[in-house]
Amino acid sequence: MTQSRPAPPTVPEVRGRKRRQGGVPLVMVTAYDAPGARMADAAGVDLLLVGDSVANNVLGYDDTLQVTVADMVHHTGAVARARPQALVVADLPWLSYHIDLPDSVRNAASLIRAGAGAVKLEGGRSRVPVIEALVAAEIPVMGHLGLTPQSVHTMGGYRVQGKGVEAADALGADALAIAAAGCFAVVLEGIPRELAASLTEQLEIPTIGIGAGPDCDGQVLVMHDLLGITPSVPKFVRRYADLADQATTAVAAYAADVRNGQFPSDAESYH
Repeated sequence: MTQSRPAPPTVPEVRGRKRRQGGVPLVMVTAYDAPGARMADAAGVDLLLVGDSVANNVLGYDDTLQVTVADMVHHTGAVARARPQALVVADLPWLSYHIDLPDSVRNAASLIRAGAGAVKLEGGRSRVPVIEALVAAEIPVMGHLGLTPQSVHTMGGYRVQGKGVEAADALGADALAIAAAGCFAVVLEGIPRELAASLTEQLEIPTIGIGAGPDCDGQVLVMHDLLGITPSVPKFVRRYADLADQATTAVAAYAADVRNGQFPSDAESYH
């Protein structure tokens, strides 16, 4: 029997969706444009993440560092114009919240004005001042810990984080710090299952896992990964479709019909 979809969550409702308190696990997927937002929203997801992963999945970059605030405003607006019921969360891109607090607030505000209901940023204790500034400006903030793609060069690549005792303790301190600073939820990416379970138990705010095991309060995947559009995916991704092959087959059939004179037909023409 399929479980019915809960009502679309507000930020306070997301903050209260802890599984240990009987909350239904949160479902989040990425969306970068209006068609993607409409499909995901019709499927009943709780949150749409306008991720800076638009860089890799749509814009053709090798990493997320090339995305600008203007790019994120553009894609956030496209998602918001689909008028989804799901809560729209937009990523603050690299260097948009790292240097100056007033600029950080202005950059976050530009995403809210574009249609986001909240913003997401990466990092732990070093991000506490900017989280506090955003929350003071009435901008809801989602955190992101573990494998943080904006730190790819510092981490030496896309590597699982928090494996050792010292690294796990540091992640725990980061999680408690950003929760105390006002984050209403936190994404845990690329960390051991056991650590994610421990953090989920410690925190009063929900955890949303991606490559962090099944014990989080919710899960997020990149839409293009789960639909089989991207050519290769990490271990933690489950493909639910193979749209790349289906789309290629469909376009090849169209091309063949055009070249053979079978498209358009008389029925597909105006008289």
